[in-house]
Amino acid sequence: MAEFVTFEVSECIATITLSRPPMNALNLQMQREIRSIAEELSERDDVGAVVMQGGAKVFAAGADIKEMAEMSQSDMEREAANLHACFDAVAAIRQPTIAAITGYALGGGCELALCCDLRIAADDARLGQPEILLGIIPGGGGTQRLSRLIGPSRAKDLIFSGRFVGAEEALRLGLVDRLAPAADVLTDALAWAGEFARGPGIALAEAKRVIDAGLDRPLMAGLALERDAFAGLFGTDDRRIGMASFIAEGPGKARFTGR
Repeated sequence: MAEFVTFEVSECIATITLSRPPMNALNLQMQREIRSIAEELSERDDVGAVVMQGGAKVFAAGADIKEMAEMSQSDMEREAANLHACFDAVAAIRQPTIAAITGYALGGGCELALCCDLRIAADDARLGQPEILLGIIPGGGGTQRLSRLIGPSRAKDLIFSGRFVGAEEALRLGLVDRLAPAADVLTDALAWAGEFARGPGIALAEAKRVIDAGLDRPLMAGLALERDAFAGLFGTDDRRIGMASFIAEGPGKARFTGR
């Protein structure tokens, strides 16, 4: 059983909770637990969407600096691969994922939120990539995922300076997608996830796969991915259910089976 990372499933939504007081520092054990849970949830047919939350004051405050300070270059060359495997597992979760951010999401904590498809933050949340202040750079995907999300110039500003941004600026930058009062963040994240959990699971997974894979390919290659996925979905029960429901009742009434 995991010590620092748990999850529960209710109404087809899995809620992952990070709990390593006081700061949810992502030590090696926590990374392994996140990866294991991400891989498990991706394989579960009873999960239609995933929400990840941390603590009220800290979503996750990055890597465990005390643990990292004792590592040599060769140590980190090995452990960096494990860190990437953890975050890549979150990014590869088949279902739509939402980070519910309260308090601070810094360094590896911000990078972890970037691995989710969508982000809702408390209106008093603080986010940033302050690794430069330690004489290093983001090592969990921040230089790549952040620049793809908000653009290279804005990403360079945050990474070069190491500054924290408040929730309003994070929303303007596109670093988060929605804001809510801190007390409502999880409720709103679950409601948002519920919109996806009731949807056609195969089509949602294919949409996520094609969008993510297409970002790193030329346009024509991305369009080929889309064409093949689009045609492939015509072999699913959900496509037949969706179109029959549309013809009979109009849009938004279908009850999908995930097959």
